[in-house]
Order: sequence, then structure tokens, then C-alpha cells
Amino acid sequence: MPLSAGGPIASAISSADMAQPLTLYELGLIPYGPAHRLQRELVEQRRTDQIGDLALFLEHQPVLTLGRRADTSHILVSESELAQRGIAVHRVERGGDVTYHGPGQLVVYPILRLRDHGLGASDYMHLLEEVIIATLAEYGIAAGRRDRLIGVWVGHNKIAALGVRVRRGITMHGLALNVAPDMAHWGLIVPCGIRDGGVTSMALELDRAPTVGQVGQRLAAHLASALGVTAHVGDPDELPTPEPMAGDAPARP
Repeated sequence: MPLSAGGPIASAISSADMAQPLTLYELGLIPYGPAHRLQRELVEQRRTDQIGDLALFLEHQPVLTLGRRADTSHILVSESELAQRGIAVHRVERGGDVTYHGPGQLVVYPILRLRDHGLGASDYMHLLEEVIIATLAEYGIAAGRRDRLIGVWVGHNKIAALGVRVRRGITMHGLALNVAPDMAHWGLIVPCGIRDGGVTSMALELDRAPTVGQVGQRLAAHLASALGVTAHVGDPDELPTPEPMAGDAPARP
């Protein structure tokens, strides 16, 4: 998922003049647990001004995540079947119900201090939706919102899920945009607890799907622009390697 400093990101955001840049990190395909621990460590570092705003760009190995108020009955198969399919389950502190992450899905976790951008939690959610909508428009996909439902939709089919936690003014979790994932895995759940609608992907909406890396470049440019900041690509080796914490073990459905 190359986020090249000389590619679309740099050209799209070079005119922004906000003092503090957004650092973009490409992590590739990683399990959910390490990414979750990393977010928590980065939130604490951002809170104490050890680091500036950043965003993690990655793909997850197959996993179901359940938000704080998720209904476990929205997982439609047994624990043993999930294990046979190699799908982990994690309960986390974000809002929302159950969702799926897997290869072929672009996941972005911004770690931001919202007050520095003049944003409240609701404003931030709408900003993320607009970033996704603008990214999809570049590929000719007409996407939008649905009343009283969080996320981005193509008609009545959800193409991107959002789930955010704001901890002491700092954001964690974020967005997941379906580029070309294994769509069969959504049949294992009631996605986000919503029965009135399906799930789609860029691969289903286009004759030829772009790569996750290509979509990541365009989305990064739109995210920086929406925040009114410049951006640069960071070295993932600079990131901490947090120790496992209580609650990191996968949850039972």
C-alpha cells in the first residue's frame, strides 16, 4: 500500500498551510490485536504531546469487531465455524455494532486532537464520511449517506463503515472502505446490526477495481485537505511496539 511522498498525496496537499502536518504510516496487512494496542499507545502519546497528528493506513487479517453496545446475536455462525475460517473476534471500545475487516479493505485509523481542528465528535464523523465520498467520486462511484445511519452507502448497500472513540479529546479507530475484500464474510454477520440494506465494494461497483494502495493514496489526500493540513509519509519503524494489555485476547462470540 505505497503512500509515496512524491505521488498523489504530495501534489494534492502541497498548498495547505496548516502549521502542524499529518503523518501517514503504511502498516500493510496486520492482525487486529497489535493494531489496537498501537492505537492505544499512540493516543496516549498524542494526549501528552509526544507526537503530532497521524493516520495509520492498513489492512487487517480477517476479524470481526464488536463495539461497546454490540449485540452478539448479530454474529450468525458459531465460534467453531469462525475459527475454521480463520476469523478472529475482538470486542473494542468504539461505537457501533459488529463489523468485519479483512484483506482487500482499506482501514484508516486517524489519531487526532479534535479541538486543534475545531471539530466535535459528530463533525468529525461527517468529515470522515465526506472524505470517503470524495474518494469514491474520483472513481465514478456515486456514494452518500443514509438518514440516521452512520457510514457511506451506494444506494442501499454499505461500502464503508465508520466507528470512532474519542478518548480525552484524541480520536482512535476510524473507517473501513471496501475495495476488493471477500464479500462472503459479510454473510456471517448482520453488518453493523443493520438489516435494511446490503454491503458492496468498489470491485462490485467498477469494471476493474483499483488496488488498496491506490485508494489509500487518494483517500489520504482528501483527508489532509478536509483537515486543512499538509501531510508527509512517516517510517513505520518509528512507531512504538506496545506490550500486550489485559483485554487484548479475542472475545468469544
